[in-house]
Amino acid sequence: MIAVVDYDTGNLRSVADALHRAGAEFTLTSDAAVLRRADRVILPGVGEASSAMEKLRERGLDAVLPTLTCPVLGICIGMQLLCLSSEEGDARCLGIFPARVRRLTPADPRLKIPHVGWDTIAGLQTPLFAEVAETSYVYYVHSFAAELCPATIATTDYGGGFSAALHRDNFYGTQFHPEKSGATGARIIQNFLTLR
Repeated sequence: MIAVVDYDTGNLRSVADALHRAGAEFTLTSDAAVLRRADRVILPGVGEASSAMEKLRERGLDAVLPTLTCPVLGICIGMQLLCLSSEEGDARCLGIFPARVRRLTPADPRLKIPHVGWDTIAGLQTPLFAEVAETSYVYYVHSFAAELCPATIATTDYGGGFSAALHRDNFYGTQFHPEKSGATGARIIQNFLTLR
């Protein structure tokens, strides 16, 4: 069973639609017992880091998520919450990935923040990116991003490099939205659903 974490941060519908397209059965839940029984867990989200962390704490999920042993995928703010901390709201996060989330500050002043739209990913590692070509395009909507670190498995350069994706143990994260990234995103979701 695939569990999609429902913690009142939006974006659940597009993730649900992507899972429907992949032919996957799933449940939306904030129930710790359901998450512990799941074969896969997806932590999506759109919003602000400190308030999103507060929503996890209100549901007791800040204690549950780090203990999961199944494959876990954080998407956008979901990935950021798996990092050490975020400058957005000075949030202390779950500490799974050894990275801090920082405000994007492109060296080129012509590059706008938030970073919205299609951009490329490179340096692809791990089976999450099986059959995904280097410099494939994915879809972003964000103003903050995880710094490059030993857990980085894909990068994007937007006036400076940042972690497009992270991996540590059974935890994965993408700053981009695979559910909005066309055929490339569909392949990444399918790869996640078949991770061993």
